[in-house]
Amino acid sequence: MKLNEIMSALETWAPLSFQEEWDNSGLIIGDPHQDVSGIMVSLDTTLEVLEEAHEKQCNLVISHHPLIFNGITNLTPRLPEYAAIRFAIRNEISVMAVHTNLDNRADSLNHLLGDKLGLEGMEIVQPRKGYLKKLATFCPLDHADRIRDSLFSAGAGHIGNYDNCSFNATGQGTFRASEKARPFVGEKNSTHYENEIRIEVIFPQHVEQRVIEALRESHPYEEVAYDIYPLDNLFPHIGSGVFGSLPEPVMSGNFLEAVKESYDIKLLRHTNVGDKLIKTVAICSGSGSFLIQHVNHKGIDAYLTGDLKYHDFQGVSTDFLLVDIGHFESEHFVKEMLKELLIEKFPNFAVLISERESNPIKYF
Repeated sequence: MKLNEIMSALETWAPLSFQEEWDNSGLIIGDPHQDVSGIMVSLDTTLEVLEEAHEKQCNLVISHHPLIFNGITNLTPRLPEYAAIRFAIRNEISVMAVHTNLDNRADSLNHLLGDKLGLEGMEIVQPRKGYLKKLATFCPLDHADRIRDSLFSAGAGHIGNYDNCSFNATGQGTFRASEKARPFVGEKNSTHYENEIRIEVIFPQHVEQRVIEALRESHPYEEVAYDIYPLDNLFPHIGSGVFGSLPEPVMSGNFLEAVKESYDIKLLRHTNVGDKLIKTVAICSGSGSFLIQHVNHKGIDAYLTGDLKYHDFQGVSTDFLLVDIGHFESEHFVKEMLKELLIEKFPNFAVLISERESNPIKYF
């Protein structure tokens, strides 16, 4: 199997346009045309993981965290990633990352963490703005159904829990075909008036090329007129964190015990809220301090995340349960998620989970 086939499957599931601007998801090391003999999934791409992959004849490592994250100006032994990069290149091991493009999916790792805790009715805490666009096109009246259907099939026309959404208005268009043109209607060198319908549909930006191709293939005109507008609307299907409700409210102490049991965590850091009842819970795997105030203002009872600092615990209301469950502890489940996806897409292909990877943070 070629690497670009695996890249295509992953990017269909978690498009690179979902990632944050500062991220580096996607192919980091390797040739897209390389033959892949086996895949190893991990949370991080370390030298130990690469050595394990090489021993087990896996020439592709797919990790959650990118091996190359910040800009690299030189590649010398002083660089922390130097040994891993050198080993990967020398042994022709390709390296990919599926990071915030996965985190920002509505049914991503955060959703999995919510499922483990028993949350119901989960929604994204902070949906992304500016990801939606609107296409407006014009066509003869008797071609409108075909064009609408093609746009819907390409991924346009979804608004919340509704699909096949469009706005349609009739009007009159004019054009004059030159000698070089091949007009569908009208005569060359003569202004033509055509009763047309304006079709408007909304689409997420990762399907833009597909939508345009569908429009061109279904439209009868030689020159297809269309406009694309950026929208500032929230897109509820991608964004940061999730929140939901427990089936029944529980006391804060019992809730913390449930968190430890659900995620197999021995140590939690948290604010003191006494005997408060916990019903609504927000979760953001990895480093989620940027969402604290947003979650707090929503009136959510508890927020689970990682990498919290001293002042993060000070800056919240006294009845808000803020819990640091750890970065590694909140994200290592991604390995099973990636493996299941890859096996579903490529059932006859070897996909292994790294057995040598461990939490870089130790507790005494």
